[in-house]
Amino acid sequence: MKFTIEWLRQYVDFDFTPQELADRLTMAGLEVDAVEEMALDLAAVKVAEIIATHPHPNADKLVLCDVKVGADEVRVVCGAPNARAGLLTAIALPGCRLPGGFKIKKSKIRGEASFGMLCSAKELNISEESAGILELNDLSGVESGQDLRAALGLNDILIEVDLTPNRPDCASVIGTAREVAAMAGTSLKSPVKGEELPELTGSSAFRVEVAAPDLCPRYVARRMTNVTVAPSPWWLQKRLLSVGLRPINNVVDATNFVMLEYGQPLHAFDFAKLGDQKIVVRTAEANEKITTLDGQERELAADMLLICDGQGPVAVAGVMGGGNSEVDSETTELLLESACFAPVSVRRTSRNLNLSTDASYRFERGVDPQLAPLAMARLVDLLTEISGGRVDDDGIDALAAEITPRELKLRVKRTNDLLGTSFTTADISAFLTSIEMVVKEIDDDTLLVTVPTFRVDIEREVDLVEEVARMHGYNEVGTTLPVVPMSFAEQDPARALRQEVKSHLLGQGCFEAINYSFTTPEHDDLLGLAEDDPNRQYVTLLNPLTEEQSVMRRSLLPGLLENVRRNVNFQANAVRLFEIGKSFAPQGAGVQPHEENHLCVVISGRRFASAPDLHFGQESVDFYDIKGVALSLLADLRCDQVALRPGGDLPVYVDPGQALELVVEQGEEVVGCLAKVSASCLRGFAIKQDVYFLDLNFDRLVSLAKGAKQFKSLPKFPAVQRDIAILVPEATPAGELVNTLAVAKEKLLEQVSLFDVYQGKNIDEGFKSVAISVTYRSTEKTLDDKVVNKVHQKMIDLLLSRYEGRLREV
Repeated sequence: MKFTIEWLRQYVDFDFTPQELADRLTMAGLEVDAVEEMALDLAAVKVAEIIATHPHPNADKLVLCDVKVGADEVRVVCGAPNARAGLLTAIALPGCRLPGGFKIKKSKIRGEASFGMLCSAKELNISEESAGILELNDLSGVESGQDLRAALGLNDILIEVDLTPNRPDCASVIGTAREVAAMAGTSLKSPVKGEELPELTGSSAFRVEVAAPDLCPRYVARRMTNVTVAPSPWWLQKRLLSVGLRPINNVVDATNFVMLEYGQPLHAFDFAKLGDQKIVVRTAEANEKITTLDGQERELAADMLLICDGQGPVAVAGVMGGGNSEVDSETTELLLESACFAPVSVRRTSRNLNLSTDASYRFERGVDPQLAPLAMARLVDLLTEISGGRVDDDGIDALAAEITPRELKLRVKRTNDLLGTSFTTADISAFLTSIEMVVKEIDDDTLLVTVPTFRVDIEREVDLVEEVARMHGYNEVGTTLPVVPMSFAEQDPARALRQEVKSHLLGQGCFEAINYSFTTPEHDDLLGLAEDDPNRQYVTLLNPLTEEQSVMRRSLLPGLLENVRRNVNFQANAVRLFEIGKSFAPQGAGVQPHEENHLCVVISGRRFASAPDLHFGQESVDFYDIKGVALSLLADLRCDQVALRPGGDLPVYVDPGQALELVVEQGEEVVGCLAKVSASCLRGFAIKQDVYFLDLNFDRLVSLAKGAKQFKSLPKFPAVQRDIAILVPEATPAGELVNTLAVAKEKLLEQVSLFDVYQGKNIDEGFKSVAISVTYRSTEKTLDDKVVNKVHQKMIDLLLSRYEGRLREV
């Protein structure tokens, strides 16, 4: 929405500077995008008077003009047909730069010197007319030497407001003036008084039929005769040019001016071109077309609202008129239209026709039906003045239903509570009355507010509270900082642990997989589960997506095995995947299933997938790889309570020779297992390479207490490393020997690691050799052999006594 300061002052008195006005409008919710001086590119152009003209000695179509510019006289070569003595016009002297960047210089034209250029309206970018130089004699108060901007009244300030869709009432100069009047404490000066409007109950010259009253709630029409179509007076052209509209003729310019003034789009039909002197407002019929004012033929859809005469469409309602009823220079009779159309209908029509106009811009946002007769009266007065026309006394005002303003109750205490203010009933009443609301006091705390019909955005009590805040000034409302406790929200431990697990496994070279929780019961057969296995009990879906997704999964492993098979089939043989997700166990009819989060990791194929074969070869993963994944993960999570142990109640789909359970040491509670998938299970899933997996109860992992993080400084003294090779019974787990030394209360012991287990030649039957590397270090001094030997022998004696072993002879 654009307007100028001078234009605004016609409707409201205020003493704000342009910048103050822009700031106040912005704070009132009407964001100002630009404040700029008009026609700055004409600042150097002057008014000149042609004193005399002489024929050009070397050109028939050029004349020599003696021009007076203030006290100076210059000669200018001109080719305009209207150049004549006594004409006041515009001159650009040497050094002046015209719109478009054209710089005027002293020049010779056909041998005659020219000290400037007499300009046309088109060259000054104030009109499309270029038949001759600009004529200023009809303007009052114009003198030679005067700045052209002042002579034309263009020394004004243009303000552009970016309206939000909920404020269609401000898509007009009067709507904006209403807001300014409230800010300045003055009253709005409306060109037309509502109480002076004539009653339009019918017409003897034409008929109006509204066949779609839901899409056209009001249609006002009047006929005007003896109209003379001509160029508009300069004051009207100036108003349109100031906001970027091109003047056309006095009739069209008047409808555009009133639209900008009141926010009510209007249209003028050539009455002689209307078939049967009849207007019908209806929706389009099948295959109906219209040629609009822009010269394009447009195909209409069935839901588009049309303005028709007795023969066919003459306008697209709320968007654009038709070429078959256009006003031209021969027009003497007009049918004037001021109507209200449904916003949704206009928006849909404009979008489907890809046709946006100033009229559709306003109708799409909602035009007050009460504006139609006001705007009609204003248009009639204006056309009577500038076209010499005479309006018929009668006319038609087709109103679909009585328009009732909305009434809302506003609580004073509620208003003050929301705004943090202490307004009285009188204060609030004054704020709302200033923007033309009718306020009635019900009691000490309640007001009954009648909302004007042009405020389509006010629907609830809080909207009225916002109006109070706007009128008071948002920047005047006190600032209160919220009370924020100095504490952090407690982080979900499961979420934090999930992120830790993901980060660790991604660092191990694994990729996260996300599978559906829906699965197929056929996986039970592929896993080799017995018919009476409890894991065959599923939560069945009533309306599955497919037959292969008919039940809720009991385990994450089958889905990951399907992922392995797919990767192998696509020749991606090195697979490292993990998934964190839920398993679902039925609890009986009418009871929600038991949901349990699990972590499942599968590895298969080459151990060093991304490394070149030259250095690492084709070595495949084995059981110790998945064991390493489990141990490193537990160590990273500081889950010291979880240990690995062989045997136990292992699933049927694992290789019992390569399987371990994960147990919580205190209660021997099993929280998972790691193993090699059995050959029969792999055949069922059509996988032709070994697969190893880790399955861990994630919920139980979350509940375990984590070891504290400890900081250790870098060692200052060197370490001493010794090896122990001991023969122990074959059934003795090698890991127990390592754990025995690790938990021994020896302060010099820094690290214990297993590096070899051997059975075979030179080893007694029923025994095995276990080789352990032990590292000793002191934080206080460098260790000597005497001290190390004593401690090392103590560790050897501990193992020999506990496991009935003996040292291996080399």
